[in-house]
Amino acid sequence: MRRLEGMRVLVTGAAGGMGRAHCVRLAEEGASVIALDVSASGLDETASAVRDLGGVAVTGTADICNYEELAGVVGDCVAEIGGLDVVVANAGVYDTPGPSWTIDPSVWNRSLDVNLTGTWHTVKACVPHFGNGGSVVLVSSTAGIKGIAGASHYSSAKHAVVGLARTLANELGAQSIRVNSVHPGSVRTPMIINERVFANLCPDVENPTESDAAAVLSARNLLPVPWVDPVDVSNAVLFLASEESRYMTGCQLVVDAGLTQKV
Repeated sequence: MRRLEGMRVLVTGAAGGMGRAHCVRLAEEGASVIALDVSASGLDETASAVRDLGGVAVTGTADICNYEELAGVVGDCVAEIGGLDVVVANAGVYDTPGPSWTIDPSVWNRSLDVNLTGTWHTVKACVPHFGNGGSVVLVSSTAGIKGIAGASHYSSAKHAVVGLARTLANELGAQSIRVNSVHPGSVRTPMIINERVFANLCPDVENPTESDAAAVLSARNLLPVPWVDPVDVSNAVLFLASEESRYMTGCQLVVDAGLTQKV
């Protein structure tokens, strides 16, 4: 029997990247999916990928920074799909890396608004729709476990997501709702595979390529790979969503090719 048969899952940031991978992987295991993102672009492709597996997909657009808008869309989608069992707060941004003292306040505020406050909004909007128990998975980062030079705005927000997950685990445990966080390292998505990140990783290389960036990232990991694939993170999300992790709450699950353990 598929591990999420009959379960209803909501995923934010679902229009592409890891969010789409989560939707597809959970649908492969029998889940019906609510796919949310800030705009409709890409959501149809995510929904089609779920339906091609024979699954149910409902889509909605909402800015997770706007609680009232998000709560309304969540309510409509949950009513359409018939309930809610799992929430994957995946949406996030990584803007304009640089030394802490050079980061523009607007960039700092946007990072906290999306990565932290938006995650809290997602849980706040979804928890009232849970029935008997459930699983909340907050997507943090290895930047939520160790400080990342040049990314203090992102790392601060992702560290705070861990505190949020731990606190929610304490608050929701009596309702049999589990709350855990997932911590990807570098993942092969557009958040990493772009010229801006390549330049930040390779400041001494003129017009650095993906291969240049891969060499730098490989050197940071214990395993001889530069990054993990989205499905690797999705498999961790699946585990935390399923009954296989039924007595895990307040935990941090790391998927990083050994980045955080390398000395």
